[in-house]
Amino acid sequence: MGKVSRARRAEIQREATRLRAQCQRDGDNQERTVTVLRAALPELTALEAWRLALGWSRAQAIREVAQVYLADDLLPPALSQALLCRYEHEQAQPGEEYRIMISRAYGAHPNQLGLATNHLWCSTCAAPPPVDYGRRQREEQGIDRKASMTTASGLPAIRESVQWAVLEAPDGSPSLVALAEAAVEHYALNYSKHPPSTLHDEVRATRNLLSTVAPAANRDTARGLRRQVGWLSALLGNLAYHLDDRAGARAHLTLAGAVGESTGEAALTAWSSGALAMVATSRKDWDHARGHAEHGLQHAPAGLRRAQLLGWALLPTLAALGQASRADEVVSESDEIMRSAVELPGRFGYDRAEHRLHVAEAHLTLERYDRAAEVAHTSIEAAPEHTPGWVAATLVLALAEARDTPDQAADRALRVLDLIPPARLRATARTRLVRLVRLLDPVASGAGADLAERLRVLPAPIRNDGSAA
Repeated sequence: MGKVSRARRAEIQREATRLRAQCQRDGDNQERTVTVLRAALPELTALEAWRLALGWSRAQAIREVAQVYLADDLLPPALSQALLCRYEHEQAQPGEEYRIMISRAYGAHPNQLGLATNHLWCSTCAAPPPVDYGRRQREEQGIDRKASMTTASGLPAIRESVQWAVLEAPDGSPSLVALAEAAVEHYALNYSKHPPSTLHDEVRATRNLLSTVAPAANRDTARGLRRQVGWLSALLGNLAYHLDDRAGARAHLTLAGAVGESTGEAALTAWSSGALAMVATSRKDWDHARGHAEHGLQHAPAGLRRAQLLGWALLPTLAALGQASRADEVVSESDEIMRSAVELPGRFGYDRAEHRLHVAEAHLTLERYDRAAEVAHTSIEAAPEHTPGWVAATLVLALAEARDTPDQAADRALRVLDLIPPARLRATARTRLVRLVRLLDPVASGAGADLAERLRVLPAPIRNDGSAA
């Protein structure tokens, strides 16, 4: 195959995405989708076409192959995206073992992937047989790692520990309070590692367990449990917001704020007020947004919490109201705090990446596009790749670029859709994507048209029957 230019590669990616979406609507199976892709895009090799038909990025394909190795209790090889690219473009050939494993991951026969193998494998086999090379020495280690613990399996385990603690102390105990606090910490620290709908169900179940104990507990224990119920309610509010349930978010966050005030948990009151300001801002209810932000600032401890309330809650409102000079004062004050503040991880924390995201978005609202793009770049650089924060900053940058470089902006958004599964795409990201499509509509050609089509077929986070998509 002759060398394909970078621009043509981008066109192939966009067209493959469009064709895959069409095949999905038509109910075509994987093999048929590959046939359609290769017929329309003759530059595609079989291996690359199968990956694109699956909707995987190269990074995701590598992860999927690694999972096949781990399922067979093998150590995955250190495959890079660059090497997979060479395999796809027939510049190199994988070894015998890897051909089998990649075929199993893709759900295809090696011949379908263009990976002829010498391994004896009957034509009717559903998947290639397991291999023995590289098997871990479990017997020597004394550990069975076939089902290694992940954050996904850790979620129900936390709830189950709380359930056992409630059974042990149905009237409450200091140990149950400590465990509840640990559960809140786990959920907050791992917030971005789970699809919102999955985490929502676990947090809700844990809160329900604690609510059965608090009424019967003594005064001090009940107070401690109520505080953790407040923090769990704050998490539920944020999760509801990320699932596009704004009314539910408002209800949970209002409860969290009330619990914070009744238990003297100032940080909870401040954080819940900031989140309520965020919800009001999404409704363009500027009076309530500013009121919640100012209420949160009255309760926020000095330092990082104040910077959080300034950047997250007050700044968006001031920018939306066109109060540029006051917004600049807030940016200056919060920037000064962040220079010396110790960052806190997790949903209830705050760091420089998130702070720069809010500043970039304020500049965008004030139509300072160059400044918005500059600050968004710093947020992207500070955020771990593929996390919700990285997604948000990337889309803010795309919005800032949309006026002058629409195709570049659309390409950024398409990359996000290629990398992030729909279940992990928060409502806030979807809102930014919709805004971007509207900005690109007058020039809806090329990448802009592709983006509009991708959004049209993107499944909603919640189905019409109320179930998670």
